[in-house]
Amino acid sequence: MIFQQDNPGVSFQYFISAPAGSDTPSHVSHVPQQEYGPVRSMPSSDSLPQTNVRNHPVDERNWVPPQPARPPPPPPRPAGTLQRNIRVPPISAPPVHYWPEQPEFFWRRVGNTPCSVTCGKGFWYPIYQCVSRSSLDEVNEEECDASTKPIPLEEACNTQPCPAFWDVGNWSVCSRTCGSGIQHRQVLCRQMYANRTTMVHPQRCSQLVKPNVTQTCQLRICSHWEIQSNWSTCSVMCGLGQRTRYVRCVSNQGDVVGEVECSNRLRPRTNEVCDMGPCVRSWFHNEWSSTCSSECGPGIQRRSVFCLSSSPMDDSQDGCPGNKPSDMRVCNSGPCERTVKWYTGPWSECSADCDEGSQRRDVICISKTGSDFNVTDASECAHLEKPPGIQSCSTGRCGSRWFTTPWSTCSQSCEGGVQVREVRCLTADKTYSQQCDLDSKPDEKKACNPQPCSSVLDDNCRDRYHNCAVVVQARLCVYAYYKQACCSSCAHSLQRRTSESR
Repeated sequence: MIFQQDNPGVSFQYFISAPAGSDTPSHVSHVPQQEYGPVRSMPSSDSLPQTNVRNHPVDERNWVPPQPARPPPPPPRPAGTLQRNIRVPPISAPPVHYWPEQPEFFWRRVGNTPCSVTCGKGFWYPIYQCVSRSSLDEVNEEECDASTKPIPLEEACNTQPCPAFWDVGNWSVCSRTCGSGIQHRQVLCRQMYANRTTMVHPQRCSQLVKPNVTQTCQLRICSHWEIQSNWSTCSVMCGLGQRTRYVRCVSNQGDVVGEVECSNRLRPRTNEVCDMGPCVRSWFHNEWSSTCSSECGPGIQRRSVFCLSSSPMDDSQDGCPGNKPSDMRVCNSGPCERTVKWYTGPWSECSADCDEGSQRRDVICISKTGSDFNVTDASECAHLEKPPGIQSCSTGRCGSRWFTTPWSTCSQSCEGGVQVREVRCLTADKTYSQQCDLDSKPDEKKACNPQPCSSVLDDNCRDRYHNCAVVVQARLCVYAYYKQACCSSCAHSLQRRTSESR
C-alpha cells in the first residue's frame, strides 16, 4: 500500500517469503494485522513481493496458512529516487495472538425519547437497551455492565420550520368612554425557526383565516341622572328635620340602568335639611263614642284627650295651654222598657271519657229593666226560641285503656305495710287487650302505714274470737281478716317480735 499521509484507519494483512535457513516454511511467512503501525521508507528496488492482501482481521486461533505456489521473481525496476511508504512488519516469527472474548450481553441503541417539539428544532435523547449478542433480543438491564452504558447525549430533531401562523397583539383602549367605539390590535404573520420566532411575509399565512384587526367596543352605556319624585314631607312636625327624594340613572333611550353607569359627581342631592318652625304643645282628642253606656235611660259617652307636642321626640303629657277638654258627657237612650229573654250558662264537661257523651247547661228566663236583671218564670219566654240545654260531645275514640281495682287493706297497721290492687288492659267493650301503653301502666303495689307501732292499743283493737292464740301460733296475723278478728293478740305478738329483734 502506498500513501503519502497519515493512515486514515485501514486494517490489512499480507504474506511475504521467509529468508533461507529460517525455521518457518521456505515458501511463506505470516504477517499479522497492522493498524497505524510504523511506516518506513524503502527504495522501490527493495520492495518485497506480496502474495496475498486481506482487508479484514483473521482469527489466528483457527487460522491455517495457505500453501500457494512460489511466485515468480519480480521484474527488475529501473533505478531512481522514488520512495514509497509501506507498512513493513518485523521479519521475526509471527507471535500468536488471542483475541479478547466478547461479552454475551452489550448495550444497544433501540430508539429515542419523544422530540421536545414537532417542528422548529427540538431535542431528544437516545435510548439504550441491554441485548443478547447471540439473538439481539432485549434482556433485563442487570445483565449488562452499567459502567459501559453510553451516556445519552442531546440530539437535535424536527429541525424543519414550523408552519407560519397569525400572531395577534392586545386590543387597544376603546375609542370612546361611553357608547359604541372601536378597538385596534396588531396582527402579524410569524414562523418558528430553530426555536426562535420571526416575522415573515403575510403571504406565508395566506392559507389561514386572518383574525380581525378591529372590533366594536362599549365601556358603558351613555346615561344621565333623572329626578324621579318631588321632595317628601319633613321628617318632623316642628324644628329641624330631613326630607328626601328619589333619583335614578337612565340611558339615552330612557331605560333604567345601574347607578354605576352614571357619574357620581353629577348625582343630584337625595336628602336635605328642612325647618318646620318652633315646636308647640296642643290638646288633641278623638270623636265621641257612637253608643251610650246604657241601652235605655241616662248614660255616658266618652272620648280620648291628650296633650301632645308637635315634636315626636317629646312625649310629655304636661304643658298644654288652657284647660283640658272634657273626655265624657251625658247621653240618654230613651225610657227603659222591661224585656225578657233566655239566659244560657256554660256547658258542663263531657259525660264520657271517650267516644260519645253529652254536655248540659242551664237555660233560664230572665227579665231586664235598664241595667237590672231578674229571674222570671219560663212561661214569659215561651214566645222566644229556647236554646238547647243538652248536646252530644266526644273527647276521642275509646281504645284500650288501663283499669284498676280499689287498693287492698294495708298488710300491717304500723312499721310499714303494703297495699295491692289488680291492673288490667281492657278495650271499650271490656275485653282483655295488649294495646295499652306499658309506660303509663298504673302501679300494682304501694307502701302504707310507715308509722312505728304504738305500745298502747286502741280501744277498738280487741279479740273477737276466743281462739286467737291459735291464730298467732299459726302465723295467720299477716292476713287482713285474722289481723282484724284477733287485733289484740296479733298486735301483742308483733310488739314481742319487734322487741326481740332489737
